[in-house]
Amino acid sequence: MTILLILACLFALLLLGVPVAFALGGMGLGMLLLGGFSPLMAPQSILSTLDGFILLAVPLFLLMSNLLLKGGVGRDLFAAVQAWVGHWPGGLAVATIISCGLFAAISGSSVATAATIGTVAIPEMINRGYEKRFVYGLLAAGGTLGILIPPSIPMIVYGFVTEQSVLALFLAGIGPGLVLVMLFIVFAMLHAKLSGNFENVPKASMSERIEASKRALPSVSLAALVIIGLYSGAFTPTEAAAVGSAAALCIVAFWLRTLTWATLWEAVRESAITTAAILLIVAGAKVFGKAIALYRIPQDISAFLTQTIDGPIMFILVVSIVLLLMGLVFEALSMILIMTPVLLPAALGMGFDPIWFGIYMVIMVECALITPPVGLNLYVIQSVARTSLSNVARGVWPFLALMLFTVVLLYVLPDLALYIPFKW
Repeated sequence: MTILLILACLFALLLLGVPVAFALGGMGLGMLLLGGFSPLMAPQSILSTLDGFILLAVPLFLLMSNLLLKGGVGRDLFAAVQAWVGHWPGGLAVATIISCGLFAAISGSSVATAATIGTVAIPEMINRGYEKRFVYGLLAAGGTLGILIPPSIPMIVYGFVTEQSVLALFLAGIGPGLVLVMLFIVFAMLHAKLSGNFENVPKASMSERIEASKRALPSVSLAALVIIGLYSGAFTPTEAAAVGSAAALCIVAFWLRTLTWATLWEAVRESAITTAAILLIVAGAKVFGKAIALYRIPQDISAFLTQTIDGPIMFILVVSIVLLLMGLVFEALSMILIMTPVLLPAALGMGFDPIWFGIYMVIMVECALITPPVGLNLYVIQSVARTSLSNVARGVWPFLALMLFTVVLLYVLPDLALYIPFKW
């Protein structure tokens, strides 16, 4: 009964328009006061949270992605991939997906991925006859790869909250990320072949391919630098973010020469605003999490789930339904911060690996990014394409089904996530 009352109050605050960070923090503080606990626990929780070294990676990865976005790296990346695969059936769609995957390996942000590739790919695909709803759905879903293919800001936050290795989470995201890219590519090619709503792109000559690849080489090299540095142990995630943001600045300022003082200021400003929003949500969620822990709500929910749900399959099914419903009203980061402390104890009791559960959570959060009414990627594509939200939302359903199919594969084949970090 207590958890239902808490959730009802939380939803009421959100419906009244209270920002998520203040709704969570206010609820947590109120629960501490009503429970007779010291209100000093709230600032202590916030200080201990924001003092974490690993969280430094968040603003640095955001700065890196914004520098690349403002520097026009997406155009070069898309042009290079298009030169190699654009003549395939549905080649522009395939080029879009691969470009999203490559940019995801640099940015760690779904919004940056959707905005960067969408700005270039949407007009190009529509001019080639692709159905608009398909294009919008493809870009909104392709943008979600930004938080599954490492580096990933939600993975950093999950690792921080659960005290799991961020590097292990990054490694675990590679397999599911590549599978999702392949599923998107297969669907895009089948859709193009069956619908016929596209014009073939002429096959690029070898000289055109080489020229386009040279232009995209710095951004691909940056992705390789970050990934190899992380997985070889040369960098921690925070150090990788710092090296990556410095390298991104050098690429767009000195190599591509597309960065001006005005766009540099915009990149820094937008990174600072997004960082402040994320850290406020993290701080509010920490106070809320402290309160529900003192009320023993996670333990009660864990006991209830293990006693009433028959087996791991039913547990994942129920949790997936809950997360999909929450995705209708919560944005991605809030879902991880609110639900992880509640669900993880029960998941561990069912025998799930915490790293595996983190990847599962990230995929379900990906679904939240493209489900209305608060799916952030829907609004990004709506803004880029200057279309209605309903047009974008109608185009994402096939891709949402593919994401849920990936969850099924992840359950059936847990090594899809666990092989690289623990067995390779």
